Amino acid sequence: MLDTPEAVIEALRENDERPHGLQRTVTAEELVEAAEPFEEPDVLVTALLELMGAYEFTGEHRKSPVVFARVLKLWDSAPASFSRWEAHQVFWRFKWVTTSLLEVPEVPLAAIRGWIDQMRTRYAAAGHGMQPVAAMGYHLARHTGEGLADAYDLWATRPRTELSDCEACEIRHFAGHQVAAGDDAGALETWLPVLGGATGCTEEPQMSQARALLPLLRTGRTDEARSHHLTGYRRVRGNTGMQDEVGLHLEFCALSRNEGRGLEILAENRPLFEATGAPLARLGFLTGVEVLLARLTEDGHAETAVAGPPGRNWTAGELLAHVRAEADRLTTAFDARNATTAVGDRRRARLAQRPLLAEPLPLGLRTSLTRLPATGAALDGVPVGTVAVGTGPATAASAGAVPRDFVSLVREARRLAAAGHPGENRLWARVEELLADGSAVHDDALGPEELLQAELADHRAYLLIRKDRDTESAAELKRAAELYEGLGMPWHALSARSRSLAWRSTDDGADQDAIRAGLDEILAEAAHLMTKEPWTQGKEAQGHGERELEYLTVLYSATFAAYQEAVRELPETAGSAGPAAERFAARAGTLRAEAERLSVPHHVANALQFAADLAARSGDTARAEDDLLAALEAVDASGRPWRGSRPRALLAQLMLAKDEPARAVELLHQALADAARYDDTDFAVAPTYVLLGHAASHLDDVNGAVRHLSEAAARFDLDAANDEATDARLQLAEVLARSGRQADAVAVLESVLAGESAPAGDERPLAQARLTLARGLRELGEFLSAAEEFLRLADIVAAWEDDGEVLTLVAAEAATALAMAERWDAAAAAYERAVAAHADAPNPSLIIHMMCEFARLTMLARGADGLDTALDHLAQADAVRAAVPEDAEDFAAWHGRGTVHYRRARVLGDAERFEEALAEAEAAIAAHEEGGEHGEVLRAEAVRIAALIEGNGLARFEGAIARLTAAAARCRRAGLPEAADILDALRQDYLKR
Repeated sequence: MLDTPEAVIEALRENDERPHGLQRTVTAEELVEAAEPFEEPDVLVTALLELMGAYEFTGEHRKSPVVFARVLKLWDSAPASFSRWEAHQVFWRFKWVTTSLLEVPEVPLAAIRGWIDQMRTRYAAAGHGMQPVAAMGYHLARHTGEGLADAYDLWATRPRTELSDCEACEIRHFAGHQVAAGDDAGALETWLPVLGGATGCTEEPQMSQARALLPLLRTGRTDEARSHHLTGYRRVRGNTGMQDEVGLHLEFCALSRNEGRGLEILAENRPLFEATGAPLARLGFLTGVEVLLARLTEDGHAETAVAGPPGRNWTAGELLAHVRAEADRLTTAFDARNATTAVGDRRRARLAQRPLLAEPLPLGLRTSLTRLPATGAALDGVPVGTVAVGTGPATAASAGAVPRDFVSLVREARRLAAAGHPGENRLWARVEELLADGSAVHDDALGPEELLQAELADHRAYLLIRKDRDTESAAELKRAAELYEGLGMPWHALSARSRSLAWRSTDDGADQDAIRAGLDEILAEAAHLMTKEPWTQGKEAQGHGERELEYLTVLYSATFAAYQEAVRELPETAGSAGPAAERFAARAGTLRAEAERLSVPHHVANALQFAADLAARSGDTARAEDDLLAALEAVDASGRPWRGSRPRALLAQLMLAKDEPARAVELLHQALADAARYDDTDFAVAPTYVLLGHAASHLDDVNGAVRHLSEAAARFDLDAANDEATDARLQLAEVLARSGRQADAVAVLESVLAGESAPAGDERPLAQARLTLARGLRELGEFLSAAEEFLRLADIVAAWEDDGEVLTLVAAEAATALAMAERWDAAAAAYERAVAAHADAPNPSLIIHMMCEFARLTMLARGADGLDTALDHLAQADAVRAAVPEDAEDFAAWHGRGTVHYRRARVLGDAERFEEALAEAEAAIAAHEEGGEHGEVLRAEAVRIAALIEGNGLARFEGAIARLTAAAARCRRAGLPEAADILDALRQDYLKR
């Protein structure tokens, strides 16, 4: 019942603890109604201010000024009903009214200017400085575009007062002014205290983070842009009071080429389409939506399903038209009210922006929507009908445009194929596409049609084997071999047959004996064929006859199959040379010898690379390194630089194992650069970025590690390699968390573990991810969310029969998080669960820590009234410690005793039982002293608490000073200068007293 002032005040207190949202706002409205009948207006004043705050922070700017008018009326009629804080709020909230009125186009500018004039008059009468009034004048000028320079000078040159906006908010406005003037670099410098975390408020840094995204992109600071998107968006999503900021994150997604991420944000914020209380912020949101949808429709995806206003289904094109119509209406209304084009100009400037990056910025987030290729785009985005791929020698060929003429296209594909250039794949795919859709037909200028059919079958077989479609690949190679035989090209036929067998050798279920026998038969045929006809000495392929190259391909196939068998044999032979290893050595030796005899260095490199990989797998890293360096020399001599990416990546792995990350980074960058330069779509780009992430992490280059692991995850997504993408993101989150960037880590982990979209991979890595997420949320102060994650994890690990200690850990952390969130009933249940888990799978250190934390949190929540409960928790901790056997491993008895004594000292000190507290602090000092060098830091902290009790509690300053003097000297002798400085600072404070 809310029939007494006391009941309403208590209800107001409870409502003040709720997060801003519909429930808090509705309750605030009800409490105003409940307060109106009371004779004294003091409760009504409090209720109205609470309601105004609820409107302000949920974007109900149409309603906020109406409430303030009632507050102002009460201020004039009954000023004694206002507390000191409430009196301060009357003047503070004049600013809210001005900015709220600017949000509503139906409010005339004359009325807004009238409010500013009234604010000036009341501030002057109360003796307040005019800087906040000048700030409101600036906001009006910024909105309308009139008199901006003078208004800015009037505001920026005045000193701050106690009624000025908080420092963080003022920084946002100053930086925004610089951005509008085109000074991105200057704005980012101004923003540094907010973006760097030195200053903030309830609205910051999230408002500044949203506004800094594009300046960061425009100045090339993409790592920071990624981070501020990850952390900033979490703080604004779904918040009706942050519509404008959500729109800015949507705009960022569009302009950083992360349209898929933008569509997910749109879906998460669907209720914002119904938030109409702040029209100007709504226009900002709708403009961000429009930027995103315009990008999609321009790329040909107008029919893509998207999330829009509830009540119907939307396509991108339909929602764009709907949003554009409403945004046009709002823009027209504001410009009509203002009699300027400022609002419309800002909107048009946002809509005119083009993507700021050539490629999507990897965000490290798992998204169910990846960027779609533009409709009508050519293969891999390269327009059809442009100039041919280079005119120089094949050794210089790199990724280029697709020839327009069909004959030129086939000839270029053959030229690249003869050179072994990876760019051939793109061209053969285009040949097949043109033949399939009837755009081209065979031309006799290309030779027999059967030759082209054989080449295409050969290419299809290669694509199929990459997709593990062995049977279909073998069928294509059989067809190619038959066609080559019919054309009188026996070496090509042998090559096709040998590759069919070699590729099947990767299948563990294949008949390896049959494969080996088949390859032996082909090798015998090759030997017979060599005696039957002489080598071709033509120059078809960089000075090597085609038959020479096909012969070496046959040898390569036999070596590849032997390599596969040797890899399978390694675990059984434990480093000794088994039959498969001996067979491989013979095959690789033959390939290398023949390649050297025929002067074909790239096949020398192939033999060396196989040998290096087997050596590395066997633990002979020195030989592996030597072989890879020799392979790279052979690649350099071959005139085929595109073949260097794989040996470089393997060598980089060895460099990482040798703890030479700088060398690994150099190798990996070159491997990736060559793969991109030569259009090598088969190179394992995503795993290489994972390696780069590891190498950067070893070099303490956190930004580099984040960049590379994010790129790896995005590329795994494109390959539909979900498990690998998840693993890359878990590694990314670990790097972020380890470097102290908990908010970034939380954003990444939330995307991995989000609801039903979480991948069904190995349960334990995902459980570790959930533990890291829970701890990150706890560190960010999101205690209830952290507790929910801990509880989910506890339910998961409870089924792990072989790892009960994990349940003990998780239950204990869940209990502490629930207590931090002040969910005491749930915390008590989790506490008991942790104690029960400890009985089955002991972890005394953890349980003692939990019990000490409960003692601390109980005193924090209840003060002296919680003393008995807190002491009971500590008695339980003593019992846990006493039950640990003396010879127990992984438990330091001195640490357990010291921890409990320390906490009991603080609890008793909080209850002002200082003599008992001092005794406990001295017991903690003695216990930690037993730990030797491991206990020095803890001992110093216990000394600090003892001194505080002596000085502040018992007024024994001389004893406290002596204690601190001795302890600081001890810390310096132990090499702990920071601890010594802390003790010295307290000592100096007591000396002054």
